[in-house]
Amino acid sequence: MNHFTTLEIETSYNISTIWLNRPDARNAFNEVMLNELIAAFIQEGARTDVRAIVLRGKGKVFCAGADLNWMRDSANEGYDQNYKGSLLLAQCFKTIYKCPKPTLAVVHGAAMGGANGLLAACDFAFCEADTNFSFSE
Repeated sequence: MNHFTTLEIETSYNISTIWLNRPDARNAFNEVMLNELIAAFIQEGARTDVRAIVLRGKGKVFCAGADLNWMRDSANEGYDQNYKGSLLLAQCFKTIYKCPKPTLAVVHGAAMGGANGLLAACDFAFCEADTNFSFSE
């Protein structure tokens, strides 16, 4: 079982819930979270006792998209490093999309930018009636 710093995983009644757990940053993802999401979906997808995986966000919003500090730092990196970051995001979406278990996003508050990619990669997405979806760029 992996130890995660930006995620929490709970399993109950054969359902694993992967929680985005950076509520102070509105669950904005960075390189660490993307790598952990890939590992978590592979890990939970391989479990024989798990029948479905739910993706949720701790705090006031599901996910604010990419962490602005991470994005700012990428402006100082070269093409190869930015390309690598883009491939990591694509790999994360693909891992969720190809997960062998049914995946469900439970969305609340807001889903900004790349967060929409996370929920779109899931098989099902459920949201509260007042949830905001945005591509602010």
